[in-house]
Amino acid sequence: MKKTFLLLMTMTTLLMGACTQSQETGLVKSGEIWLDTDSNMINAHGGGILYHEGTYYWYGEYKGDSTYWNPKVPHWECYRTEAGGVSCYSSKNLVDWKFEGVVLPAEQNDSASDLHFSNVLERPKVIYNDVTKKFVMWLHVDSHNYAKAASGVAVCDTPTGQFEYLGSMRPNGAMARDMTLFKDDDGKAYHIYSSEENSTLYISLLTDDYLRPSGRFTRNFPGAYREAPAVFKHQGKYYILSSGCTGWDPNQAQYAMADSMLGEWKVMGNPCSGKDADITFYGQSTHVLKVGENSYMAMFDRWNKTDLINSRYIWLPLTFKGDSIDIAWQDAWSVSTLK
Repeated sequence: MKKTFLLLMTMTTLLMGACTQSQETGLVKSGEIWLDTDSNMINAHGGGILYHEGTYYWYGEYKGDSTYWNPKVPHWECYRTEAGGVSCYSSKNLVDWKFEGVVLPAEQNDSASDLHFSNVLERPKVIYNDVTKKFVMWLHVDSHNYAKAASGVAVCDTPTGQFEYLGSMRPNGAMARDMTLFKDDDGKAYHIYSSEENSTLYISLLTDDYLRPSGRFTRNFPGAYREAPAVFKHQGKYYILSSGCTGWDPNQAQYAMADSMLGEWKVMGNPCSGKDADITFYGQSTHVLKVGENSYMAMFDRWNKTDLINSRYIWLPLTFKGDSIDIAWQDAWSVSTLK
């Protein structure tokens, strides 16, 4: 037993050293363990990245260390952990990530709170409002059996401070689960979310303070069952990357394109290429980050449904061929290629 323990410790040390070395050389190795600057495993699932004043801020789900199956949701494999709140990491180079803490903690005592650890807190996204000078977070807030299907909103004066939770709603009177935010060049912000039992994707223009729906929204891809949306813009065209609805199991990604956020969307097909492209490299979309003037990075989660805290991250360059996009698998790539 002692020899086995020492062997496991040695293997773990070597693995952690390898991951640290890959970060030091500026390489992204998707699917491996990623460590923060304190050599702890990064815990920021279903997240997104905000770039603000020279720093990248990565917000994500802070998963508990015990995964269990919820038998009260019989129609799919409802594996989950106790909600840990929303974590934040900061970086200057997209490689070395400093843990800034849990910026929206789970509620430990009040079982009636949206943020109680027994509930679901997923897919947090943060954007900055240039007028109010507030950092605004939206996230999927749900009950343990996913019946609430709502969106929560929180605000903060700084990107790494404690966010103030303002409450939840069903935006535009409709269910809301997997979601993202998109801030356009003109400062208008949009909330994009799976609705109507995930069968339809809503795009909702937010009020000028980004805290509520404005009342203008569109229903998109009815009956297509798309979730995990990620939205970005390139040369005047708008793009939505999403996945199908197969629970924790991977499926084929799809993207669509439009001339305006509230306009008509054209389905373009699977953007992925290379090994395991037909199942999105065993991942699910969560965010697309624009880096510099013309570079983009697609972010995915590779879910480990029976050990969710040990789910891994897949980050890959996203390239264009005309209006079409391509996300090609690479075992390792350098962030210096993003310019």
